[in-house]
Amino acid sequence: MPDIGGIAGERLKSFIERIERLEEEKRALAEDIKEVYSEAKGAGFDVKTMRQIVRLRKMDEDDRDEQEALLDTYLRAIGMKPDRAGRRAAG
Repeated sequence: MPDIGGIAGERLKSFIERIERLEEEKRALAEDIKEVYSEAKGAGFDVKTMRQIVRLRKMDEDDRDEQEALLDTYLRAIGMKPDRAGRRAAG
């Protein structure tokens, strides 16, 4: 392939083909993950909760602690959780 407009055609084609192979692998892996969740659901596990745990495990501990603290604060602010004194927040 010739260079056109300063672009090396063979090199570009190589990158595109690599990306296409990786995209196909990604689709196959996504299907495998879906099957594992389906198997877990069949065994009685809650998939939604499992997905949340997987997401939390990807986070570093400080980020996870910060997110949990914010969630707790927001839940208290809208009255979905008792405030520290044991009474529901006014809403």
